[in-house]
Amino acid sequence: MPPNARRATLADIAQAAGVSVATVSKVVNGRGDVAAQTRARVQELLYQHEYLAPVFRHTEALESPIIEVQFQGEVKSYVARALEGIIDSAAEAGASVVISKASRTPHWARDLVSAGRRALIVVTSVYTAEHLKELARAGLPMVVLDPLHLPDSRVHSVGATNFSGGLAATRHLLSLGHRRVAYLGGPAMAVCNQARMHGYRAAMEAEGARVPDAYVRPGEFTYETGLLGASALLDLEEPPTAIFTGNDEIALGVIEAARARGLRIPEDLSVVGFDDTDIARMASPPLTTVRQPLREMGGAALRTALRLVNGGKVESHHIELATELVVRASTAPPRGRDLTA
Repeated sequence: MPPNARRATLADIAQAAGVSVATVSKVVNGRGDVAAQTRARVQELLYQHEYLAPVFRHTEALESPIIEVQFQGEVKSYVARALEGIIDSAAEAGASVVISKASRTPHWARDLVSAGRRALIVVTSVYTAEHLKELARAGLPMVVLDPLHLPDSRVHSVGATNFSGGLAATRHLLSLGHRRVAYLGGPAMAVCNQARMHGYRAAMEAEGARVPDAYVRPGEFTYETGLLGASALLDLEEPPTAIFTGNDEIALGVIEAARARGLRIPEDLSVVGFDDTDIARMASPPLTTVRQPLREMGGAALRTALRLVNGGKVESHHIELATELVVRASTAPPRGRDLTA
């Protein structure tokens, strides 16, 4: 839209749609008492006219900028920790946060802007080139927390040093004397999973420890992946004496699969997780894991979003915070010390 062009008003949209101004206002504010067909027609006109609600136009009048936070799936411990960091940092900055499940309805980004959202934080959600175009058209900045794909130059993101975490976890197991170490991870194409797996491979290669193809298994970041993956690994003719997992939930599945076979943790099998969520400390035995600073990552994502809202400069499109190995009771030297390479 040219700089001096008159922006559409609610009355303009109402006249074009053949409805009342009150009806258009209900659509803009997300009210539910509008017929689906009418809502769709009004939303299309809002999009065509590039309508922005007054609350977004007069940003100088906003005392508390509103940030939308979207995620996919269940609110698991991992997501909860990240959300805590976002919410705490928003409170410190005087911003407000609205949390929702990811939605890709037509013109969803324009709808967010019309509802007064100033920026979008996406937690481990999938976005496409079309999503980026929609955000650009709406003028809505986005920050991705723990991206599943390689960071796009058009996207600001916050993650952790996953490679270093994988390296540290595997070195810990190797230092205990393990040589038959397996990696049981998340989705094969997820960038965080790839980095953790490459850290594992780098540590094994540096030590001259063999990595059979069967020792590296992708899956999902779920307890069920741990159960099924560990069963397959423990069925091998030469099963691992230690398993490094892509997250804490997978690790708990591994522990349960081992117990079902009468194996003790860590006497018969050492297990290392990733994330250091609450379940790591509550596990039996408490889980050795790589701490991913989830609260701090959430805070960094919120601060980055506010800088973008205020037109500030962001030094890097992708920020990585340091991981840290936390040693607990789920790892120990292998019985008889496993010195086979």
